[in-house]
Amino acid sequence: MRRMTARPANAHQARLLRLLRDGGPRSRAELGDRVELSRSKLAVEVDRLLETGLVVADGLAASRGGRRSHNIRLAPQLRFLGVDIGATSVDVAVTNAELEILGHLNQAVDVREGPVAVFDQVLTMVAKLRDSGVAEGFDGAGIGVPGPVRFPEGVPVAPPIMPGWDGFPVREALSQELGCPVMVDNDVNLMATGEMHAGVARSVRDFFCVKIGTGIGCGVVAGGEVHRGTTGSAGDVGHIQVEPDGRQCACGNRGCLEAYFGGAALARDAEEAARDGRSAELARLLEAKGRLTAADVAVAASAGDGTSLDLIRAGGARVGQVIAGLVSFFNPGLVVIGGGVTGLGHTLLASIRTQVYRQSLPLATGNLPIVLGELGPVAGVTGAARLTSDHLFSPA
Repeated sequence: MRRMTARPANAHQARLLRLLRDGGPRSRAELGDRVELSRSKLAVEVDRLLETGLVVADGLAASRGGRRSHNIRLAPQLRFLGVDIGATSVDVAVTNAELEILGHLNQAVDVREGPVAVFDQVLTMVAKLRDSGVAEGFDGAGIGVPGPVRFPEGVPVAPPIMPGWDGFPVREALSQELGCPVMVDNDVNLMATGEMHAGVARSVRDFFCVKIGTGIGCGVVAGGEVHRGTTGSAGDVGHIQVEPDGRQCACGNRGCLEAYFGGAALARDAEEAARDGRSAELARLLEAKGRLTAADVAVAASAGDGTSLDLIRAGGARVGQVIAGLVSFFNPGLVVIGGGVTGLGHTLLASIRTQVYRQSLPLATGNLPIVLGELGPVAGVTGAARLTSDHLFSPA
């Protein structure tokens, strides 16, 4: 059954809803301090929101002289669903209206199996969360996928590591299954949105969020808004060339960053080093497991394996080479590094920092933090919930 949720009638109501989402319950006086409305106009808009059921009265506010008013908060029954699909895993979470996570599941997935198989798994996870009692239905859902998305239609477009997904109507299909509005975006844009809402980028208006997973992508935030570009492909930095006539990339070109670093490339290089006799530790892991992952390289590096450390440093230098060019072009206030490969830790981060600070001009990097994300595996689902709440809290 489709869940029908009211929408704000105008921009004033939309702003009030977002203030309550981001700051929690507030008194009418506190809301008045934040919006440019007369007391009478504010009262009208709050009363109209109370009538919609999107907000409720929530206890008496602290006295500021005179009669005490009630706090206003978002309706406690509102629920958002966040889904973050990666190349090898999927996270599904339910949040309340303030985007606090009430339930979260993670499972392995192979995005190459195609959208039908992947969404069957997602819907099974959603059913488990419903059965746990955290939600009966949803007022909106946000979905992240690891490839370019034509944002207005919610459709993946020629994603290099997602065979069978090109043109699949993700938004339409899941809206029917979930019974609520669905928003779809690239996974790294949602990671950036999550870190901006509740992570390391809370106070930054212009920043990059670089996700290093199976592949590499970049969320670009300018003026507090995600920049998607004309067709939704902004930030596809994994396919910037770092080596002319270099390795073949999954996109069909040669010499792309993703062909040299990321989870898939690192695993391939580690297996080659193990077979060539360059690392006894990697050879031992390969013999025990049959294949290697980026996590195995992290284990070997933590054990002091020189070859693994060299692979991480070389990859970090490649990523830093690309980020340095982006920093010189965009001049961000922060660079956030996230994704599964960040399990490689500070060896990777130090290599990226060294390359960026060495290559970019001092004016751009003099006060530029390059840091790991704070939210880890829930950055994407938090961003997904934020995306769909932005939609719900916009005038109809």
